[in-house]
Amino acid sequence: MSGRSVAAAAFLVALADRVTKSLVVSSMSEGESVAVIPGLLSFTYLRNPGAAFGLMAGLDAPWRLGFLITATALITVALVWMLAHGSTSRLERVAATMILGGAAGNLYDRIAWGEVVDFIDLYAGAWHWPAFNLADSCITVGALALAVASFGGGRRGRS
Repeated sequence: MSGRSVAAAAFLVALADRVTKSLVVSSMSEGESVAVIPGLLSFTYLRNPGAAFGLMAGLDAPWRLGFLITATALITVALVWMLAHGSTSRLERVAATMILGGAAGNLYDRIAWGEVVDFIDLYAGAWHWPAFNLADSCITVGALALAVASFGGGRRGRS
């Protein structure tokens, strides 16, 4: 995956995130829930002012937004540096691409609205996983793949 391929793929991840969030915002009312797989999955339109799982949601908006935007910028710089200067495996490049695209999708929301649109609601009975979105999924899968690669799960060098 070349630098241009990484950028294009990250753009597509961010675009897919924007499209899915736009569909939710334009077709649902905030708080509305639509069962997709009854007893397991609903689309529930929520807005999350905090980080993953609503962390830091209670902080004053300027501090919270400043921290989250700065953290996103630092992680982006670290991933771009890793891709540009490290001998990365295919798994690491794919993982970084997913994280960069997901981060861009959520960053757009934070800058535009000060909060992130979440809508994927997984549950079983009374148990609910915190709502999330496509960007969150890509960030999580990318971070797990990067962890696997760092423990030798991905071959180093060009592939």
